[in-house]
Amino acid sequence: MSTEPRINDRIRVPEVRLVGPSGEQVGIVPLAKALELAQEYDLDLVEVAASARPPVCKLMDYGKFKYESAMKAREARKNQAHTVIKEMKLRPKIDPHDYDTKKGHVVRFLKQGDKVKITIMFRGREQSRPELGYRLLQRLAEDVADLGFVESNPKQDGRNMIMVLGPHKKKTEAMAEAREAQAARKAEAKANPGKSQNAAEAEVDGDAEATEAVEAPAEAHADA
Repeated sequence: MSTEPRINDRIRVPEVRLVGPSGEQVGIVPLAKALELAQEYDLDLVEVAASARPPVCKLMDYGKFKYESAMKAREARKNQAHTVIKEMKLRPKIDPHDYDTKKGHVVRFLKQGDKVKITIMFRGREQSRPELGYRLLQRLAEDVADLGFVESNPKQDGRNMIMVLGPHKKKTEAMAEAREAQAARKAEAKANPGKSQNAAEAEVDGDAEATEAVEAPAEAHADA
């Protein structure tokens, strides 16, 4: 069933409670009078409260109203925050270089406002040393404490040990900051024409990719 309101000649009642173009209350008037006023103002008569007695109608530009409503709905969807859980897998005896790389991914995810599931994978005799995984998770949590907090404490799950980190920053805030950073990069590129065009474009494209990653509502697994 259509949810579109009745407008103009589609309204079939003897009288309506009329609201003017600026929101002023005109009062209860015959339908013919309301339609006459709509033609006089070059506007539409739109039924905004069909269940009222008599129905409430408003004088408005219905085409403009529909367009603005669609734009607001689109903007709301654009700014909608999706709960995303990224995953990072580590070995209990990870070397310093790999640890720094993995930590960098975790930092990026938390900055984007995403949760991060940290999985320590034990193999063979490593399973008899769960304290190695626990200490590694504690170390990582301390290293990123300025960006996130331990939402779910380390716990054993079969051969793995799992911990979940939550971001201090809300997803909507991270999305807004990413868009602002992208706009700032573009403005800087325009303000500095002497700068290498390729370098400027690379910076802008990089920020665009970061913004897109922030808004992606899919669970990601980073094993790099």
